[in-house]
Amino acid sequence: MEYRTLGASGCAVSSFALGTMTFGNTTDQAGAFAQLDAFAEAGGTLIDTADVYVGGTSETIIGRWLADRPTEVTERMVLATKGRFPTSGEPNAAGLSRRHLDRALNASLARLGIDTIDLYQVHSWDSLTPLEETLSFLDDATRSGKIRYAGLSNYHGWQLQKAVDLAEFRRFARPVTLQCGYSLLSRQVEWEIIPACQSTGLGVLTFSPLAAGILTGKYQQHTTPATDSRMADPRMGPYLRGRAQSQRTQAVLDVIEQTASHTGVTDLQPYLGTYAHVTAMHQGDLAFAHLHPEGTVSGDHGGPTLNVHAQLPAPGNWRLFIQFQTGGVLHTAPITITAG
Repeated sequence: MEYRTLGASGCAVSSFALGTMTFGNTTDQAGAFAQLDAFAEAGGTLIDTADVYVGGTSETIIGRWLADRPTEVTERMVLATKGRFPTSGEPNAAGLSRRHLDRALNASLARLGIDTIDLYQVHSWDSLTPLEETLSFLDDATRSGKIRYAGLSNYHGWQLQKAVDLAEFRRFARPVTLQCGYSLLSRQVEWEIIPACQSTGLGVLTFSPLAAGILTGKYQQHTTPATDSRMADPRMGPYLRGRAQSQRTQAVLDVIEQTASHTGVTDLQPYLGTYAHVTAMHQGDLAFAHLHPEGTVSGDHGGPTLNVHAQLPAPGNWRLFIQFQTGGVLHTAPITITAG
């Protein structure tokens, strides 16, 4: 596992984060604990959640896991959560006002069972609340010890630039990260948002790198999606089906397949020998399969061969994405295997 700092801060986090939006929904507590354990075993440290993920259940499950695991495991974790969206039907139960964020932060701390949140992110821009009010609250929360760092999420380039400039002008605690969607199907952030983050020194935390599962290839045309998958969800399904069946998406998937089948990799053993992990998408849930260090690599002019032992959570057809490094370059290769 590689580690990087949260933007211009001194806090180191794993280069892979564990998103927990499905905890309490398609992933029950036992499955969530298994994912968290596998993530920790792989050297992962950054866990991301939000107060509105399954009505706070995601935070509650993470809090139970933290309470149940030994300190040597939990002390390494860097916890990130978010506040902004409605937590009830009352008028002040949403937005980035001092009133709502104060209540939202305290509720998140209670559900997580901790005294301090490492990274507290405002989940989206709020045009109704003065930016200075929001930044002032985040500064107070930092100084009081309730949060260690503040972050932004789903901000446009001009919005994050304004937030950083105002924080510096007023000498408030400066945001250190920006969270945004980023995948081979959604690269618009490269136009303005990524350059703005580079200019201001914000670390970039990306979500949905597999485009809600579309890039795994599990959603085949003319097939019925699993009943518990996002594609079958009455709210997300119509949008995802349209996106998955578009010509552009099919073109990207074809290139991924072609690239994977023609990649000439000759030396994976050093990476496997340290530790490698695979994320597998199965019936809408995220699961972990481990590639053991006994995996071997051989190759000739016909291309390399990778022999690995994979532990899969359940029988069935699994589409796995293997990540490996060669020549300092990170590659991703999809494979399909059947577990008996």
